[in-house]
Amino acid sequence: MERRRLAYVVLAAVGAIGLVITVTAGVGFTAAEPATNEHSSTEPTHTLETNRSCPPSVAEPTSTPNGTTTATNSTAVGPRIVELYPNPTTHGNVGEYLVLETPEATSLENWTITDGHTTAALPNQTVSGPIALSADPDATDGLTDHPVLAFDGTLRLAVDGDDLTLRNGTTTVDAVSYDRAPTAERWYRADGGAVAADSQPPDPADGNWHPRDATCLPVSSVDADSATAFVLPDAPGLPRETLAEADDRLLLAGYTFTSSEIADELVAAVDRGVDVAVLLESGPVGGTPQATEPVLETLEAGGVDVRVTGGEGARYRYHHPKYAVADDTVLVTSENWKPSGIGGASSRGWGIRLENERLAADLATVFRADHEGWDTESASSHRATTSFVDDDSDGTATRSLPTEHKPTTAPVDTVELLVAPDNAERRLIELLAEADDEILVKQASIGDDVAVLEATIDAARRGVDVEILFDSTWYHEAENEALAQELQQLAADESLPLEARLVEETDQFEKIHAKGVVIDREVSVVGSANWNENAFENNREILLAVHSTAIAAYYAAVFDADWDGDSGLWTLPFEVSLTVVAALAIAALVGHRYVRFGQS
Repeated sequence: MERRRLAYVVLAAVGAIGLVITVTAGVGFTAAEPATNEHSSTEPTHTLETNRSCPPSVAEPTSTPNGTTTATNSTAVGPRIVELYPNPTTHGNVGEYLVLETPEATSLENWTITDGHTTAALPNQTVSGPIALSADPDATDGLTDHPVLAFDGTLRLAVDGDDLTLRNGTTTVDAVSYDRAPTAERWYRADGGAVAADSQPPDPADGNWHPRDATCLPVSSVDADSATAFVLPDAPGLPRETLAEADDRLLLAGYTFTSSEIADELVAAVDRGVDVAVLLESGPVGGTPQATEPVLETLEAGGVDVRVTGGEGARYRYHHPKYAVADDTVLVTSENWKPSGIGGASSRGWGIRLENERLAADLATVFRADHEGWDTESASSHRATTSFVDDDSDGTATRSLPTEHKPTTAPVDTVELLVAPDNAERRLIELLAEADDEILVKQASIGDDVAVLEATIDAARRGVDVEILFDSTWYHEAENEALAQELQQLAADESLPLEARLVEETDQFEKIHAKGVVIDREVSVVGSANWNENAFENNREILLAVHSTAIAAYYAAVFDADWDGDSGLWTLPFEVSLTVVAALAIAALVGHRYVRFGQS
């Protein structure tokens, strides 16, 4: 680290006075994939103006990772509005509803709900627990698991926001307020307090929006015996072997899928009696590659249950994970199911495979929830309405790259399943906050205001050595170079043990597509989430946090090799005059640009 830090300080100074010194070979080479594939364009960076907070359990039964259901409890002293669904995907919002949480044996006689303009009467019934109230209960019945009752009136839940008041005769019992309702998202009451039946309620309660039927899962942690770590393009055979070994079930989730070899492997699994299902993103940025169409045809003809998810109001902005569940074996990678990714023809990616019954069950629960969602459609329906885009590289990449890092199987202590947007960002920030010695980050690109980057910088402020390695392909080079320079300047300004650089051109791979972190050479985080807000807040992403010094050592060794590149890093000769170093350091202060990451 000391050798690298010395070189970095000098390079920052040189950059400040506009000198050009070549210290790496060929930074900024041309990638095999154009800008319509999985890079900065297909790794979306825009965010939706929604709040993906998990709803409180009192408002809705919640499925746990093991598939069990947590029943709701009627804890309120007096009735209160706990859920709203003003903007379903139905024509004219037919079936919109509100949910009323009620104590045991509550009579609704003389109860009304009003928005200040129109008023609807609640049915003269005695109820207990949560009930849904709707002007069209038949349509609402398919949108919620709560019992549905019809109210009498023309009250409509305004899409652009409204204030609702619940009354018992002339007495105000409860009031809620909401802003514009995102399509297919439910509003859940934010406060957990009860409203006393004989008290005047406070100001209208606020709430949070959550996509309809989106999961709200906690981090799942399991004890495991061992895992096999691998990287691409070095070990393309391992994912295929994993699929080929399935006997009972094979669940495959992805963003894009263009590999005919993987498709053939899935069809072969069906032929030997395996239950095979696939879920893909319906609208990747840049369009669905043309090479996807024959893959979908092959899968459907072979009996694979293929669905795609997306579209207006979909639960997740992008279905972006890359994983498979083969019987009780879990395979999680950073790579798409295409030749350039999982096929080993281009990308530097990370992957992990392990056998664990509970972990496989937890991940299968996520898959089933996503695969069976209301916002999915069959592959045949998708093919009939989708305009595929030409992309020669996406399905025909066949370059053979050398194997430098063979897979390694090693003992592990625990493995955590991180799911976005449910829990991944929060848990990753916790892991970064626990770092004592070192954090290694490898990313195609990073959003400059993402919370996990701020947590990494905070670690550097605590004295943790931080190294961040970016991709250097043409579509990432400018933004990554700018962020690396900002980080270098920040490190110089605050004397932080933080270095950032773009990867050198190498014969080992064509681009960085990994989304990996190694913490203290004890914990490795492997998965699909790019470090941007969209990934953590709006996308479906899957990551594994593997607690194992041996596995961490493997990924750290790959990181170190990629960091140094083919020719190694140029370092400042020890004999160079300290006067020159001082002059460069002074020059760095002239015209430097400050960058702030959450500083108070």
